[in-house]
Amino acid sequence: MADNIQEIDDSSFEAEVLQAGKPVLVDFWAPWCGPCKGIGMMVEKLAESYSDRIRFVKCNADDSQQSAAKYGIKSIPTLLFFKEGNVYDKIAGMTNQTKIEDVLKKILAGEQGAAPFIVQ
Repeated sequence: MADNIQEIDDSSFEAEVLQAGKPVLVDFWAPWCGPCKGIGMMVEKLAESYSDRIRFVKCNADDSQQSAAKYGIKSIPTLLFFKEGNVYDKIAGMTNQTKIEDVLKKILAGEQGAAPFIVQ
């Protein structure tokens, strides 16, 4: 895993994501998931360019079932984008790097998020 991507779990999710001082991209994945490897490579590449402004973390959905359930993770890979402790946007399933980067740019530009739900 790249140096600018942190591994988190249920015990560190709140501190590392919800209380982060900058936006966070959370990559929910599992080691057995083939598409997760592809998304992971894209996330690593984007982290090289954006880690000074956005925090990048990976959360193993199998090991962190409480966080996955809380945020409605039904399939992996799923990327959740957080801003100021709230879900800003979500991408589920395989996608391309441009789509991920578009969400990162919107977060940084301060545009309104397109989150499909609010977690209480």
